[in-house]
Amino acid sequence: MDSSAGGYRITCHTSPIIEELLASYRGVLGADYDGYGNHCLRVFNFCFALSGSRPEQEEKIAVASVFHDLGIWTASTFDYLVPSQELARNYLDSLGKTEWQEEIAAMIGEHHKLTPVTCNPLWLAEPFRRADLIDISIGLIKFRLPDDFVAEVLDAYPNAGFHKKLIALSFERFKSHPFNPLPMVKL
Repeated sequence: MDSSAGGYRITCHTSPIIEELLASYRGVLGADYDGYGNHCLRVFNFCFALSGSRPEQEEKIAVASVFHDLGIWTASTFDYLVPSQELARNYLDSLGKTEWQEEIAAMIGEHHKLTPVTCNPLWLAEPFRRADLIDISIGLIKFRLPDDFVAEVLDAYPNAGFHKKLIALSFERFKSHPFNPLPMVKL
């Protein structure tokens, strides 16, 4: 299904890059594989739409989508931004795409920022932050994306327990770090 916004058509779609990268982390993600994978695909679709659906940005968005929260599982921590950035840097190194490292590190490092990202307006960090917020809010916040498109993405890639997992992790973190329960959130 296509949705119109700003004179162009928005289409919910999958990403072979996301599917391939996630498959290499299936063992680490375990029972959270489908939930996290669907979260990545929702964020990917929202960011792609928010950034103007430019195909040249699709790979960057896919890479950031896979790695942005992955440190939760690979480093076994809820303070996961730096481990997630490292995973992305290593991956980009292996591809010889070191020129993307700074932008993707910003996309990952700023995706829970409460205020707009202003580091480099040409980067995808702000659309990525907004995309994650759309997903975390389960579509209550839309940043002017069409309602039918947001609903289509949420329907195409079901939650599969992802938000429930985040609530459980938040509760565990609060018990052990009551004065810093959400270390990934920035002003």
